[in-house]
Amino acid sequence: MTTQTATAAQRSADAPLSAVMDTYARFPVELARGKGVWLWDTDGRRYLDCVAGIAVCTLGHSDRRLRKALNRQLGRLQHVSNLYRIPEQEQLAAAISERSCFERVFFCNSGAEANEAAIKLARKHGQLVRGIDAGDGRCPLILTAEASFHGRTLAAVTATGQPRYHQGFEPMVQGFRYFPYNDTAAFEALLNACEADGPRVAAVLVEPLQGEGGVNPGDPAFFQRLRQLCDQHRILLIFDEVQIGVGRSGRLWGYERLGVEPDAFTLAKGLGGGIPIGALAVKRAVDHFRPGDHASTFGGNPFACRAGLTVLAEIERRDLLSHVQRSGELLRQLLEELVTRHPQLLAGQRGWGLLQGLVLRPEAPSAPQVVKAALAEGLLLVPAGASVVRFVPPLTIKPKHLREAVQRLERALLSLV
Repeated sequence: MTTQTATAAQRSADAPLSAVMDTYARFPVELARGKGVWLWDTDGRRYLDCVAGIAVCTLGHSDRRLRKALNRQLGRLQHVSNLYRIPEQEQLAAAISERSCFERVFFCNSGAEANEAAIKLARKHGQLVRGIDAGDGRCPLILTAEASFHGRTLAAVTATGQPRYHQGFEPMVQGFRYFPYNDTAAFEALLNACEADGPRVAAVLVEPLQGEGGVNPGDPAFFQRLRQLCDQHRILLIFDEVQIGVGRSGRLWGYERLGVEPDAFTLAKGLGGGIPIGALAVKRAVDHFRPGDHASTFGGNPFACRAGLTVLAEIERRDLLSHVQRSGELLRQLLEELVTRHPQLLAGQRGWGLLQGLVLRPEAPSAPQVVKAALAEGLLLVPAGASVVRFVPPLTIKPKHLREAVQRLERALLSLV
């Protein structure tokens, strides 16, 4: 046995190491199965899930209708190349179009990929519509918000207006500028500066509600002005609805909460109910892609699209939008009551529907500390930055579960003080 092999064997005997790359600070919990809003670990302990895979498991865990639909699909066809027509893909594109203001859809596998597609579309829009010639050194610009989050691939993470995600990966992709979220004056000042010597801005990419950035809802007045300015300059307005889309706000799409139609939006997370899928949906007038411009081997395969079709159908069949509106109002009330009981720790509550954030005071324990304490109480939550604890449960969660979740959260808070 070589020295290297012997050392590896000794490491394995002493403390087996995971072969998974160390990219997550994982909690010491191994989850084995789920049902509805509950998860069980390998020791049989039960957890009330208010994370839902980070806004992914729309219908909860091991949903009966989703299981049946996917099992049937596996019995027929799970994947073919996009070199051929895919009926399930065309059906899902039609379902999204019929329920939104968009007419064309490109499918991929994640939110980051959807935003990468949107970034490419924006650059092409800049050249075709705004006449921005990258050859003369005037790279088309995309304006995004501070505290935004658009994904971890290189262009998407550059679009993300949080410098901590950029560190260690410089140089970032050129062509992005940032503005304070919901700040009309600052946005207009940035736009005017970028356009001072002629057309430079190809698109604005923005979340209707910032999820990772602290659960910050969009201001309708700001977004209405954004729409006016984009129309005036023929700038593409793109909404990132990766987290707030597919019913989480209490409306099917986040843009409906703002009364503003974007030219395009991106989806992922909740669309597949746990099966990886992403999408870029656009109005026909800004569908600048042509064969060869963009592609995805796995994007829009029959299996993922069957998941998306089932999720959309079940949202309607179960009237989940009305349910989310009622549940979101209850969660808001419960969190506000919690703030009233513990004003020394809590600064407030904010969010839409079943994407809500509990804001911690600077002197309180941090959001990661609260989430860890909640885990000990059998409650799964997720931070949104250092000072916001985020609720993103399955859309099927019941009132009794929300009450129990807030009770467990309160016990977790008190255990830290």
